[in-house]
Amino acid sequence: MEEEDEVVNLLRDRFRLSGISIAEVEEHLAKDLQLFAWHARRKTVKMEDVIISTHRNENLAASARSFCDNLATKAPKSERRPRRSKLLITDDKAASSLDLEDQEQEDITPTD
Repeated sequence: MEEEDEVVNLLRDRFRLSGISIAEVEEHLAKDLQLFAWHARRKTVKMEDVIISTHRNENLAASARSFCDNLATKAPKSERRPRRSKLLITDDKAASSLDLEDQEQEDITPTD
């Protein structure tokens, strides 16, 4: 009976340590994914971030890629309009500011 109690206590301790270890790995993974998204100047984590985080484990990386491919083939294609890029907006602002500068130059130029 005493031996069974020792085994139960040992298994209970190992189970607790396993839970703690899993929680630590989850925290590291979450932080890595957050940093990958931040580095890409995004606020959300994408599937590519998850695949990149598995690069140390080749089998896990292969499984993640095949899972992603399966999801991509099953997902319906959504028809979204392409967004207007920020570059165009910046160019519009730059063009309008150049027009203002030209008008100011004409106003400043003395007339004979």
